[in-house]
Amino acid sequence: MPELAFSRRAVLRGLGAAALPAALAGCGVPAAYVPEDRRGGRDRSGPDKSVAFANWPLYIDTDEEDETKRPTLEAFSGRTGISVRYTEEINDNDEFFGKVSPALMNRQETGHDLVVVSDWMAARFVRLGWAQKMDRSAQSNVAEHLDPQLRSPAFDEGRLHTVPWQSGITGIAYNRKALGREIKSVRDLWHPDLAGKVTLFSGLDESFALLMQGNGVDVTRWTESDFHRVCDQVEALVKKKHVRRFTGNDYTSDLSKGDVLACQAYSGDAIQLQADNPDIEFVVPEEGAELWAESLLIPNLARHKANAEALVDHYYDPEVAAELAASVNYVCPVPAAREVLAGSEDEETAELAENPLIFPDEDMRKRLAVARDISASERRSFAKRWNGIVGL
Repeated sequence: MPELAFSRRAVLRGLGAAALPAALAGCGVPAAYVPEDRRGGRDRSGPDKSVAFANWPLYIDTDEEDETKRPTLEAFSGRTGISVRYTEEINDNDEFFGKVSPALMNRQETGHDLVVVSDWMAARFVRLGWAQKMDRSAQSNVAEHLDPQLRSPAFDEGRLHTVPWQSGITGIAYNRKALGREIKSVRDLWHPDLAGKVTLFSGLDESFALLMQGNGVDVTRWTESDFHRVCDQVEALVKKKHVRRFTGNDYTSDLSKGDVLACQAYSGDAIQLQADNPDIEFVVPEEGAELWAESLLIPNLARHKANAEALVDHYYDPEVAAELAASVNYVCPVPAAREVLAGSEDEETAELAENPLIFPDEDMRKRLAVARDISASERRSFAKRWNGIVGL
């Protein structure tokens, strides 16, 4: 099973790296934004058959007998002759941003050809002009197989600069047996029988969309007043001690031990939690839930852009996408991979094709939405208010 989702859906710890571009620009450093026509460098893909790919820990398939081997990467190298320098060096979105932003701001190479970051962080790269436009004419698999629901997020219309690596859902997990009733709505979390037995995510980017959906908000175009309404509600719940605490990935431990009965949760974790305890259920509420992604992008001045584009397209081959989905168990951004898994001779693998947390059915999809990201102008004041409530 994959590592629990917190290491990829990392909390927002203050402003940190988010304030870096503005701070440096105020100190005489050139403006952060890089125009589209100045993002590329000399592409060495032809003579140098290699690509540097940075990802999160435990977020790729591995060989059952030798965890140092990654079958889908080895298949790519065998087919194309392109060697992959794969590193698991992204442990936190802001931390990684802080690592690469000085080079990108100063129009220098980062040493990375391809990276995976959460979409709210990918939005920051796109706004700053730090992600190169991909050549879709060289990516026939992406063009054909990318999940329509993920094709055009507000931060990157048409997915010109980013491509989902894996996707997921922020919903509600709860112990039905211990609670003694169903949870169908975000509003159900505020029932008196859950006082002190509910946790919410501490990360601003991870929390707000689901809570807004509980208020009936269209999160594809939420407003500042929608945000402050949620903050008012959560602040009141904290004062009444209804919310036990705010969490990162440790919510899984709280739920497993019975310290909480219901919580905000990620679909990828739910599969593992249910394997350990069949009484735990994951719910996409009646009002809806957030569909999110972690996305691949090619930083400015990458040395092997064409090789990186070829690797991205490799993972959109349904056969490859199916192999990856069977390993990491997140929402697969390639719906055609479902048929591949369904045809597997291995019974457990074939059953994954029917899991709505990997391949959401049409009923579930109607309740999923990709939230508008928090803009740069909003982030400072929003983070200040949210972190004051959460205690960060």
